[in-house]
Amino acid sequence: MQSEHVSGPKSKYDIEDIVNQRTAHDIRMRDAVTNTQWPLVLPFEAGPLRAGSVIIYSHNTFHRGNHRRDDWRTWDDNPRFMWRFWLYRTTDPSPNGSTTVVPMNDLGIDPITNVNLSEAPDNATEVWRYHHHWIKTGQAPPPRPKSESASPEQKEREAEALFEQLHTKYDEAEPTRIGAAYKLASIGDPALATKFLGRALHTDRENVRRAATYGLIAVGPDATDTLIEATRSPIKWIRKAGVYGLGDASHLTKNVLDAVTPCLQNDTSVYVRSVAAGTLGCLGRRAVATGKGTDLIPACIDALLQSLSREENRPSMDKAQKRSIKFVRPTDDCDVCEGSGVDFGLDRFEPVRSAVRENALWSIVILCSHGTKILGNALEPTIETLKHIIRTDKNIIVVGYAMDALIRLVKLNQDEISQTNRENLLNILKELPVHSWETFIRGGLSLQTVSEFNNP
Repeated sequence: MQSEHVSGPKSKYDIEDIVNQRTAHDIRMRDAVTNTQWPLVLPFEAGPLRAGSVIIYSHNTFHRGNHRRDDWRTWDDNPRFMWRFWLYRTTDPSPNGSTTVVPMNDLGIDPITNVNLSEAPDNATEVWRYHHHWIKTGQAPPPRPKSESASPEQKEREAEALFEQLHTKYDEAEPTRIGAAYKLASIGDPALATKFLGRALHTDRENVRRAATYGLIAVGPDATDTLIEATRSPIKWIRKAGVYGLGDASHLTKNVLDAVTPCLQNDTSVYVRSVAAGTLGCLGRRAVATGKGTDLIPACIDALLQSLSREENRPSMDKAQKRSIKFVRPTDDCDVCEGSGVDFGLDRFEPVRSAVRENALWSIVILCSHGTKILGNALEPTIETLKHIIRTDKNIIVVGYAMDALIRLVKLNQDEISQTNRENLLNILKELPVHSWETFIRGGLSLQTVSEFNNP
């Protein structure tokens, strides 16, 4: 249906159906959400909105842009401008944080959607409990009281039942599988939970493997050995799950670094290499939060810089395959969708992408957010690499990440970096064919400095 116009002069729909959300597109969008059969999940439309409105939402929710419902004949006189800012975590919550236990079975009516959250089954509330506690403390919550007081024999029987629940079939059982994984993680016996979740991680079914990955992450550092073993699997989907899990669950240790780095350097799968690149940033930010493994952050940076020296941009798949980004297919060169490419009509850039380069730089942004001292002897190579990318790379997204990282190094840590590097930063930014005032101001540049740039 995406080739059909929902509104506008080429739409087949009656204006009343468009305004009242009765079109076939509207019905399909609503069904796409409700057919997942996640508990209490219903469509919620944040609109219509006044000009100047701001929406903050998590990309981990089901989400989709909507179409204009006002009379298309007025569009020329009422243009719609939208800016989209992508926010991502550069620091982990403090492990010393405290949180009040929230009774997840007595949450009442959600004030935004009017859904009665108290009707949620425990497959959902156990997921909520984990994430609420992690956001507050950076750690997993305590075991479920009922499981914690159970005997070893009772825990074994419960774990076996949850393992079976993990293998429930079909899409509508996704909440059942995910709930089983989080219940296993909070059973009060990390070794027992890891044993069953590790078995599930090696299944042939992606939906079971995905649930098992979430469960192992919820177990936390005790799952590290199981996740390291997964990174050595001959099956790329298991390697991907293992290296992803290390980024979200483990402390930065030599054993973990020795497992992740080969996935970034040598794996034949672009998908696995791109996940490994992101994992190094997550491990580094956890090291900063916990104080465990900060001495290995320079090695993380070094691995990311080496990756940037090897990985290449590719023509974006939508352009190369002449397909919508929703329908592009893996190729012999790349087994993951790398997104749409843009050049903004500037000769300097090309519509190219690279999942690995972009994730490597995303991780470098995270690490550069914590000051120059943690980079150790990797500081100068990092600055030189970022300068080179900003000046030469054809991928505008890569250049944006490199600018972000360099600005953080120079402006957020003015007492720790040389005057020469500060001056070099301004000269490099002035050379760029496109300037984002918002980015520069948020990065700490003064209005007077930004006003000197020619291309706002």
